[in-house]
Amino acid sequence: MTPVTRTRPFWQTIALADMDKSQWESLCDGCARCCLHKLEDEDTHEVHYTSVVCRYLDSGCRCTGYESRHTLVPDCVVLTPDRALSFKWLPTTCAYRLLAEGKDLPAWHPLVSGNPESVHEAGISVAGKTVNESYVHPQAAESYIIKWVET
Repeated sequence: MTPVTRTRPFWQTIALADMDKSQWESLCDGCARCCLHKLEDEDTHEVHYTSVVCRYLDSGCRCTGYESRHTLVPDCVVLTPDRALSFKWLPTTCAYRLLAEGKDLPAWHPLVSGNPESVHEAGISVAGKTVNESYVHPQAAESYIIKWVET
């Protein structure tokens, strides 16, 4: 009887910097936490999440202008393998951050669960928890600060 050989998933065998575009993009779990507006305390440099999201985020936590997001929103951050650890504001649940820190993906991640809805079912995504920036006056942003519970 020949033993069954299981291959490990690509994110456990390929370094972030060596992933192709498809692999890199598939790491995004679709939580959209990176699309939350964040405020930085000028004194402590602590980053605070708000419940305000980019105008291009739809109710399914997908960017409606993804391919041209850096033109549409010039300060939309470009996340690359070499920058994944430098963005301390990335949530601790973010696959890019987890892998950059040498950790594995959680069970609710769509690549692990095989279910693209698992991120929403686990309560990780921002779906149903936000307000579009179009409806928030910039001077009112502080009143939308939230404390995100990490899981």
